[in-house]
Amino acid sequence: MSFAIANIILALADKLTLDIQDNRYTSKYNPIEHRLFPHVTRACQGVILTSVEQVQELMSKAKTKTGLRVFTTILDKVYETGRKVSKEFKQTMKIVFDKDLSKWNYTAKPQPA
Repeated sequence: MSFAIANIILALADKLTLDIQDNRYTSKYNPIEHRLFPHVTRACQGVILTSVEQVQELMSKAKTKTGLRVFTTILDKVYETGRKVSKEFKQTMKIVFDKDLSKWNYTAKPQPA
């Protein structure tokens, strides 16, 4: 769990006065990704990749027989690294961890107004 991301999600939960569930269901356990990755790999197979746009185009052509399709977006924003949160935040954060996958999934509860 990233405390910096949890801090941002909690701020949004407070602003919207809604519970926000964050599911970081990783690739290792994500059945949709396991069904889709072989098709994405096949779409890019044998091609010398020369640009992000080329990869995006190839990936967007991938699909399964059952109709699962790939939609791609290039994120070109520069993200800040090394953000830290205070020890106080870690002790007082309103986070409810998922019973089964608590390492990845949690719900941010808004602070009472």
